Amino acid sequence: MKEKVKLLIVDDSAIIRQAIHKHLKDFDIEVVGTADDGKVALEVFKSSHPDVVTLDITMPEIDGLTVLEEMLKIDSSVKVMVVTALSDKSTGLKAIKLGAKSFLPKPFTPEKLRSSFERLLD
Repeated sequence: MKEKVKLLIVDDSAIIRQAIHKHLKDFDIEVVGTADDGKVALEVFKSSHPDVVTLDITMPEIDGLTVLEEMLKIDSSVKVMVVTALSDKSTGLKAIKLGAKSFLPKPFTPEKLRSSFERLLD
């Protein structure tokens, strides 16, 4: 049997964290942690070793692009989906250049989130 995909949800909005969790519960995932700022995200990342991370860009303490770089230094195989309200193309492109595998602008529909997540897992 294949192990569940371990997911870390990082967003400074509790509503967004809950929405991501709710809309992805049909996937074979285990949410191994959530974080509301970049500093906590890195601590949880180091202790939980997720396979996939949903990551906001605009957050307190440490911004998402810095968190992305740090996570990839720790584990280059982690798949990061940037989920952010900064829907300007340059931020998304920067995140992809830094190593994010996917970019999803907010607000998102449950369908958009699920299809992006599915592509990320493939």
